[in-house]
Amino acid sequence: MSWLTNFVRPKLQALVRRNDVPDNLWDKCPQCQQMIFHRELEANLRVCPQCNHHLRLACKQRLELLFDDGKYERLDLPKSEIDPLKFRDTKRYVDRLKEYQTKTGEADAVRVAFGTMGGEPVVAAVFDFEFMGGSMGSAVGDGLIAAADLAVKRTAALIVVPASGGARMQEGILSLMQMPRTIIAVDAVKEAGLPYLVLLTDPTTGGVSASFAMLGDVALAEPGAIIGFAGSRVIEETIREKLPEGFQRAEYLLEHGMIDLVVQRRDIRDTLIRVIGLLRRPVLPDADTALAASDDSGNRI
Repeated sequence: MSWLTNFVRPKLQALVRRNDVPDNLWDKCPQCQQMIFHRELEANLRVCPQCNHHLRLACKQRLELLFDDGKYERLDLPKSEIDPLKFRDTKRYVDRLKEYQTKTGEADAVRVAFGTMGGEPVVAAVFDFEFMGGSMGSAVGDGLIAAADLAVKRTAALIVVPASGGARMQEGILSLMQMPRTIIAVDAVKEAGLPYLVLLTDPTTGGVSASFAMLGDVALAEPGAIIGFAGSRVIEETIREKLPEGFQRAEYLLEHGMIDLVVQRRDIRDTLIRVIGLLRRPVLPDADTALAASDDSGNRI
């Protein structure tokens, strides 16, 4: 009996037992509910091959997607005061920060990097939605100011990729102060004659959309991204009306002139390179074109 139990039975069980399958091999598209093999999803830049829904992209992947050969230098951001208001809700703010710092391995919700795109120097500030919903507090404001200063110093284009629920409530008025601070910072880039581009991703809302996120020389967005200030439910309850279909989606904003381009993720890098090139090296009309655009007196029309 022991021979059957100890030898034969394990052999039979090994033949019929299913191999353990890791839980993370499949992802479900939140739009169409289709199950997607994780390698297929990653190869498609986390865009659903069935319905073209753009899932959120991690900061590291975003930076590698933007820069030439995926290579860049991270900027060490200034250390901001932690928990200036000694805020506490269900847990202390300082404990919440430590929790997200452990989870993401980052100090706060923005990463700043320097590199080249199409050979042009570029500074990129990318938000991490995994860090408290990409909310903007003092550290994020300091990071954007550092990015703008670096862009001016390196005479580089500045690209900001927000993904944020807005200002961080745990810092109260200090988080709202980041709105004018970041506006002044991007104005300094523009005054230096350098391109400032914004790639709006899902979601871009609240104090972020009400400040630097809507001030780009050119505003691009990923398909289906939610872009707005207040949430649609709050707006409907306030005005007591049903909002139009697709309200606050990137395509709706493009149709109503709020943004310039809606770009598929696979085309974002090439589009940004082309826009930076046009802004840094504008094409001047040749003599024949200029003459054709002039009246008989030689004055430009």
